[in-house]
Amino acid sequence: MNNSYSSETFDERDEYPKVTQADLDRAKFRVGLKSAPRKRRVTILLDTGLVEYFKAQAGERGYQTLINETLRQAVERDDLEERLRRIIREEVIDAGVRAHA
Repeated sequence: MNNSYSSETFDERDEYPKVTQADLDRAKFRVGLKSAPRKRRVTILLDTGLVEYFKAQAGERGYQTLINETLRQAVERDDLEERLRRIIREEVIDAGVRAHA
């Protein structure tokens, strides 16, 4: 029986070297073809209670990472809420136009 999937190409293991953390650290983040920073260093003052809360919740991940994720989710949720409001307004207006036609 001839197995068309069996060939030297498919049977050989990848010859690519393993990607190390050092390789990832040197990698450049790009949006399109332009370099873009992954993160920006900022200095902000937060309530002590908030910092303690995030430190307690973060565990091994690091509290700054958890704060970043929480802020990102808040922005995405806000964007989603605005989109839903716009769609509902459009539907209500469209329903009113159909009712009067």
